[in-house]
Amino acid sequence: MKKGGTLLGTKILTAIIVGFIAAKFLGEGMIESGLFAGLSVVAIVAAMNDTNGGLYMALMGQFGKKEDVGAYSIMSLESGPFLTMITLGVAGLAAFPWQTLVGAILPLVVGMILGNLDKELREFLGKAVPVLVPFFAFALGAGLNLKNVWQAGLLGVLLGISVVVITGLALLFTDRLTGGSGIAGLAAASTAGNAAGVPAAVVAANAAYAPVVQTATALVASCVIVTAILVPIVTAWWAKRIGAGASGS
Repeated sequence: MKKGGTLLGTKILTAIIVGFIAAKFLGEGMIESGLFAGLSVVAIVAAMNDTNGGLYMALMGQFGKKEDVGAYSIMSLESGPFLTMITLGVAGLAAFPWQTLVGAILPLVVGMILGNLDKELREFLGKAVPVLVPFFAFALGAGLNLKNVWQAGLLGVLLGISVVVITGLALLFTDRLTGGSGIAGLAAASTAGNAAGVPAAVVAANAAYAPVVQTATALVASCVIVTAILVPIVTAWWAKRIGAGASGS
């Protein structure tokens, strides 16, 4: 709860702050010309809100502790469009029906409750975590399409780097502030693959964002690849710097 709650709260708050600032300049639209053409609040928030769970758990399996791996059970609440909708609402850019918000989060909540209430189910599935890591890693690599980076252009690369730098620094700080080494924080500074579907989900709930959905999807998809490459490098570098090995020392 401590580790997962800290990382989840930090990532949400960071996305809200950045989204609120961006909303002052972009509103519901996007930049139409120049180097940042296509950039929108939806793209920024969707890229920052959702952590790549498979990547996080793979890195924590090598550099972290079992508590760090388990923290993703809390962080999984950020999966999907729920938090992006909340962030856009906080920024004053959109209002979504409460039924849509509940529908976006309910399956995750039910799954977490059942997993915590049923001890046998928890023990049975807990043994499978180490086995799943290679499959997570394989699926991550197989799902990467470098054409997404090409389509999004330099802006997609810059947005991906920004996600690692901005959320990474915030997560590193709060992780260390709460007694962690900072490794888990940096490992969470990525964009999940399912985040690429968030702009379309947002548009389905609020048609005002229809003009930005195509470019936002391309940018977020690019962030998935860029962060999947950068986060392991940065995490490994930090682990080496502080002297943490594969045993999670």
